[in-house]
Amino acid sequence: MDRLISFEGLSELLAIPFVQHALLACAVLGLVAGVLAPLIVARGMSFAVHGTAELAFTGGAAALLVGVSVGLGAVVAAVIAGAVFGLLGLRQRERDSVIGVVLAFGLGLGVLLLALYSGRASNKFGLLTGSIVAVDSANLALLAVVAVLVLGTLAAIHRPLLFASADPEVAQARGVPVGALSVVFAVLVGLTTALAVPIVGAILVLSVMIAPGAAAARVTASPVVATVLAVVFAEAALLGGTVLSLAPGLPISGYVAALSFAIYLGCRAVARARA
Repeated sequence: MDRLISFEGLSELLAIPFVQHALLACAVLGLVAGVLAPLIVARGMSFAVHGTAELAFTGGAAALLVGVSVGLGAVVAAVIAGAVFGLLGLRQRERDSVIGVVLAFGLGLGVLLLALYSGRASNKFGLLTGSIVAVDSANLALLAVVAVLVLGTLAAIHRPLLFASADPEVAQARGVPVGALSVVFAVLVGLTTALAVPIVGAILVLSVMIAPGAAAARVTASPVVATVLAVVFAEAALLGGTVLSLAPGLPISGYVAALSFAIYLGCRAVARARA
């Protein structure tokens, strides 16, 4: 009987429009993040994702203060951050220092902008931890447009990008535009990170952008299989975290991070068992 009541309660929650919007947004984000995650791991850009998330948080805070769409502000700031990281941090040894400098500036500016905002505290909190209530039809439309743009661009450059990620020196010697691909890929990562910030928050965006790719890399060396697994892992963490967060009414970021971590540990266990 208790199970029936719980099931009925969950069905009622899933029928709420903003919950349906959130689930659709998570499904789209899981697809895009899962496709990008193996390349992010292969290119060693985990810290870049963290830096981009902080800059997306700054853009969202600025948009919140001005009174425009938070999603749009996050996207603009993330694209700028991705371009900066791509242009200034093309060399591996320079990338971390460039990201660290820009990240510190952006995070400090974002905190200042939130302090100047006099609106509801839940809006401030949502930028850091995510909020499914913030996903409305306008944000969902923006998410869909950016997702199509990211996936279309990635499909066009995937083969040379994969070559440049696996062996950049040889790729450059073969005439592959490694520098231009790095900038384009950094912008794609920035766009996707900006989409993740309103849903899971700037603090735990790594659980969506990194963990699925890192988990997939533990169980397969095939780029195609790793991409498929990363998409499945990202979808499971995002959709599962959203559903689990409905009853207690808490931010989904903790649930998404826990599921992503559990999937990663499971893949490590599988890899160890194989070894």
